[in-house]
Amino acid sequence: VPVKPIDGFRRHWEALRARCLERTQATRIGVVGGGAGGVELLLSVQHRLRQLLAEQNRLADHLTYTLITEGADILPTYNRRVRAAFRDLLARRGVNVHTNRTVSHATDGGVECRDGTRLDLDEILWVTTASPAAWIEKSGLATDAQGFIAVHDTLQSVSHPDVFAAGDIAAVKGYPRPKSGVFAVRQGPPLERNLRRSLSGRRLRAFKPQGKFLSLISTGDRRAVASRSIWAVQGVWVWKWKDRIDRRFMRKYNRLPDMPAGEGVQPSAGVADSHALQELSSLAMRCGGCGAKVGSTLLDRALSRLAPVDRTDVVVGLHAPDDAAVARVPEGHVLVHTVDFFRAFIDDPYVFGQIAATHALGDIFAMGAEPQTALALVTLPYGLEQKMEDHLGQLMAGALDVLNAEDAALVGGHTSEGSELALGFAVNGLARPETLLKKSGLQPGQTLILTKALGTGALFAADMRRKAKGRWIEAALTSMRRSNRAAAACLRDHGATAMTDVTGFGLLGHLLEMVNASTVDVVLDLDRVPLLPGVLDVMRHGIFSSLQPQNVRLRRAIRNHETANAHPRYAALFDPQTAGGLLAGVPSDRAPACVRKLRALGYADAAAFGTVFPRGNVAEPVTVQV
Repeated sequence: VPVKPIDGFRRHWEALRARCLERTQATRIGVVGGGAGGVELLLSVQHRLRQLLAEQNRLADHLTYTLITEGADILPTYNRRVRAAFRDLLARRGVNVHTNRTVSHATDGGVECRDGTRLDLDEILWVTTASPAAWIEKSGLATDAQGFIAVHDTLQSVSHPDVFAAGDIAAVKGYPRPKSGVFAVRQGPPLERNLRRSLSGRRLRAFKPQGKFLSLISTGDRRAVASRSIWAVQGVWVWKWKDRIDRRFMRKYNRLPDMPAGEGVQPSAGVADSHALQELSSLAMRCGGCGAKVGSTLLDRALSRLAPVDRTDVVVGLHAPDDAAVARVPEGHVLVHTVDFFRAFIDDPYVFGQIAATHALGDIFAMGAEPQTALALVTLPYGLEQKMEDHLGQLMAGALDVLNAEDAALVGGHTSEGSELALGFAVNGLARPETLLKKSGLQPGQTLILTKALGTGALFAADMRRKAKGRWIEAALTSMRRSNRAAAACLRDHGATAMTDVTGFGLLGHLLEMVNASTVDVVLDLDRVPLLPGVLDVMRHGIFSSLQPQNVRLRRAIRNHETANAHPRYAALFDPQTAGGLLAGVPSDRAPACVRKLRALGYADAAAFGTVFPRGNVAEPVTVQV
């Protein structure tokens, strides 16, 4: 069980906890890493498992604990009083401590050390010291002996002056310090200051990391040890002190100020030198029409770095550009056309490119077709040519990551200037007429299946207001980048007769298109509609997408919308989706197997949430179970 990256540890811990509580036989729990993180985690795990077992009126005698460290002692960067306090505590808690053991690898039954020693363990928590990312060695940046980016006291790379690094990824020359958050946090303000000074051509200021710092290590049982320099104290009051400091720090990330409306976009003197400011100011008056196109040399340079997939049925494409692209249509096939285009809602152009391409391909897969070619439609924000080129390169690299994986050839497009970044694709697909899936194919007796969770509209509306947690946005981005290809194939294999992708009109809007085209009624179980993490939280606070009010007008199609409105998930029916999942009707007897297969394919939120009935005599075709 890896502790890093920390954002994934909670899921691992919950699974480990469940396994330990289910077992009655002897269970050996080991922690690899004798630093503060390893010691603190082991003691906390031990204390929590004892609590949980006590709640079940069970003893924790079947659980044993082992701490393994490559050093001659635990907590090697702390003073002797701290080390002595924790050695004594670990002994009293019955923890087996193995020093001078360098673990080479983990196995199914434990760990093996470089000296040939094998330690048998049932659960292994990996809390070793920070190590440099693999890409650093390949980057060409100068590093220290451990492989971290070497920087001057200005936080500037010693080999590449335009590169700055801070925190655990960096090693400040002349100031060796352990990898600890206390140093990373203190480097934030001087990093920001020197970035501004560098961009405006001013002399950088030196930064000297502090040599002494307060350390607070929990013992897991609402006690803690505090140390600084050569002194150390411990007790319940230290834990309360630590708890107050930790919670105050975390509040900075959980209670963010509202984003002010109408923020300006003019660059300040602190982010650009006089030459750059002068060039940017000349961009105020921009031409329209064909004069709004991005320059050809910029476009040529950006496109030269791209490698679109090569298809034999593409006659003219980016490998030999012309006025238009040309592709063959195989005999017995029909062309499926679709287009999508929208403004950027995240700052990362590469990820935005991935999402835009995934979104555009959704219609192709929903129709039961295979993508053939794509034309890109790009709007780049006004800016310096070098920055526009970089933006375009990252944007299209992300899009090609998706298009190439789906065997869709990028054959051309159009690029223009605008006030903000936007991207879309006109996609062509191929299908045999008899395999096309339309919205009009829903049949009474079928079960409605949705392959992805809802909520991207509300979550990114909350993100714009600084009201969304990072893990919520990360989950949404992961969902939006997941291709619908495998889901479409699975739904077809399980007898789907109608399919569409859920996008801007929300689940209800796209479902109504199917219901009306098929002349059927449907009953929905809102408790089974999958939602992304955080959606209910932001909706409870009245945060919705700007398109939500228009989508809500469709509530007139819900037979019992006044009572359904009281359901906490009701508003999610109208939430507009970006790169959403597929909605399909599948024979009811095959629906459970279909959902199991979808989840096995990686669509963890796939769910059956409704039933199709013959069209009744009432005007409203949708009923919501309450």
